[in-house]
Amino acid sequence: MGDIKEQVTAYLQQSINNGKVFTDTDDIFELGIVNSLFAMQLITFMEKKFSLTVENEDLEISNFNTLNNITSFIQRKLKERVTA
Repeated sequence: MGDIKEQVTAYLQQSINNGKVFTDTDDIFELGIVNSLFAMQLITFMEKKFSLTVENEDLEISNFNTLNNITSFIQRKLKERVTA
């Protein structure tokens, strides 16, 4: 889990680059750190970096609003890929 979280954190920090600090459980949308356009960029990053596919039914804010939720979502998708 740590490796995934570290990679997502690095991507967020590099992409946002506005000096805002957030915790693993902060809602990055509510804090105004990211918006819906950036969410699409985040999804593209996840699909390329972790070789997974984000389906329409996955497009729920609760999958992408915190670092912990993003990490859990990626782990679930990777597990689905292995068991499929």
